[in-house]
Parts: sequence; C-alpha cells; structure tokens
Amino acid sequence: MTDTWSVAGRTFTSRLIVGTGKYKDFEQNAAAVAASGAQIVTVAVRRVNVSDPNAPMLTDYIDPKKITYLPNTAGCFNADDAIRTLRLAREAGGWDLVKLEVLGEAKTLYPNMRETLEATEVLAKEGFLPMVYCVDDPIAAKQLEDAGAVAIMPLGAPIGSGLGIQNRVTIRLIVEGASVPVLVDAGVGTASDAAVAMELGCDGVLMNTAIAEAKDPIRMARAMKLAVEAGRDAYLAGRMGLRKYADPSSPLAGLI
Repeated sequence: MTDTWSVAGRTFTSRLIVGTGKYKDFEQNAAAVAASGAQIVTVAVRRVNVSDPNAPMLTDYIDPKKITYLPNTAGCFNADDAIRTLRLAREAGGWDLVKLEVLGEAKTLYPNMRETLEATEVLAKEGFLPMVYCVDDPIAAKQLEDAGAVAIMPLGAPIGSGLGIQNRVTIRLIVEGASVPVLVDAGVGTASDAAVAMELGCDGVLMNTAIAEAKDPIRMARAMKLAVEAGRDAYLAGRMGLRKYADPSSPLAGLI
C-alpha cells in the first residue's frame, strides 16, 4: 500500500518538502526538487519572483500545476507583516495553503510565538490554511492547533544551522499530542537528521539550506529523499527495545 499523508484535505506521497532559496539559479533548484521527489516547495513571497513576467520566474522552472507551492512569510518579524504578505500571495496566485513564520529577531531566527499565534488566528478566520513554524514546545504547538493551524512545524535547530534535531523529547511529545500533521522545519543538516525526524513519528520534514548549500545539491536532494523514506519505514516497523546489556544474536542453548 502507498504510504500517504494529508494536510488540509490534500494528500501527498512524498514526506519531504524543500525550499526555493540559496540555490545557484532556478535551474539547479528545479533539478534538486526533481531529485528529492518532493511534491511541495516553499516560496518566500518577499524574495522569490512568482509574479513579474519581465524577470526570471520560478514558475518557469517548477510547474505549479505539478508541484504544490507553499508561500511563506520568511523575513517577517511581526504578525501584521506576515498577514499582509500572505494576503498578497493569495491575490497573486490564489494560494490558501500557506506557511506562516513570524521571527523574533535576526540573530537566532527563532519564532516570536506571541506574534505567531496572533497571525495564525487572523489567517484562519480569513480562510487561509496555515502550516505554522514554531518553537519545539508541546504547549505552544497545541495552542497553534487550537488557533487554526493545519500543521505544526517545530524547529529541530535554528534555521540554516545544520545542527540536526537538538531535542528529540519535545518533538516526540508534539507528535504524540497533535491531531494535525507535524513536520520538522529548520535545522536539518544531513540525511541522518532527516531520518531521525521521521523515526520520531513526524509526518514529514522541510529543508532548504541542507540541500542548497551541499557541495552537490542534486545528490544531497536524492539522499534526503531516501533518508525520509528509510526513517518512515523504521518508524512503522517499530524499533527494537533498548537494553542495558548485551543480548546475543544467536541463542546460547544447545551449544556444542
């Protein structure tokens, strides 16, 4: 059976979401998306051209009829700017499934949860379907879900750091407490990080820098695809229990 996941009534087979920033050009970005098998790409509305036909457009390289565009509010530091940005995105492309991120300050790029919660409430009331970037806090995650978030996207580590998932306990608690999809967003640096996220039970992983800044982005995109699939299979298989001491693979009874 095909293993699928759904968000806001839309079903996908790939559990890997990739960004569209930091690549050498749109052509390399498109090749990485193809290698990753991703069916969703995030688009920074304030940075990536999706509406000016007089300049190179992302839509010329990644077909929005084949790949779901997820407009995001990268670079927004308050609720008002984030809400305004997504209203513009809806006018430009008709998008209602969006990624909300409201940052606290430029050094850590950690989310400002008060502003994030406020923006989530407003966007949900206006008919948007916000997938929301947040701190790895199970209480905050539940508050966002109650406010109308259609997916919870806790950071694994600071954006662009490549440090991997720093707190597996809180990510697991968010997964256990959520009734909407949970996707690790930010901090993934290599394939093993993506596998860990999936082994914790997350519905998916979002990444940009880990692929775009790899020495070979196309190969890394393929590695991430396989890592997400392997981590998901491991989660579904149910890992062996942890033991304090050794346990022989071959039984000791009946030795010659």
